[in-house]
Amino acid sequence: MKLQFRDKELASRTICPYHSNRSLKVESDAALPQYPDLKRLLIVEDNNLNRLMLNDYLIFCGYHVMSLACGANFLKEVVSFLPHLILLDLKLPDIDGYILLEQLQLNPQGRDIPVIVVSAFAFKADRQRAMNLGASQYFIKPVNLVDLKQAIEREVAN
Repeated sequence: MKLQFRDKELASRTICPYHSNRSLKVESDAALPQYPDLKRLLIVEDNNLNRLMLNDYLIFCGYHVMSLACGANFLKEVVSFLPHLILLDLKLPDIDGYILLEQLQLNPQGRDIPVIVVSAFAFKADRQRAMNLGASQYFIKPVNLVDLKQAIEREVAN
């Protein structure tokens, strides 16, 4: 199944090396030159529908968004995109999201970026582990988009 984007100008695609039918990167570049003050958000989510829904919703909310379907190029994209906030799923096809949190904390350019975990892992131990590794907030799927938007607004305001 080939993924189709509604707005071709807002979507650039490359392929995740681990899943040839999954989009790795989606950027809302078209808005950036006209609105340089937009806050940049990085979404790391392997589920196509969840990723596209979050991507579209957050663009609608006025953010510049990049989305990754796997963690293969996570640190490279963090360093080049310099997001103001990261939304991270913990269960990814190629790497454990906890490892990405650890890598981010070890990277001087990434350690101060707030991370909101959005995961299906509902156990208290999962939440505690993510928070201990530097996550600022933890949401369990399915996510209430209004609550998530408010959390993002609070995090990027700091």
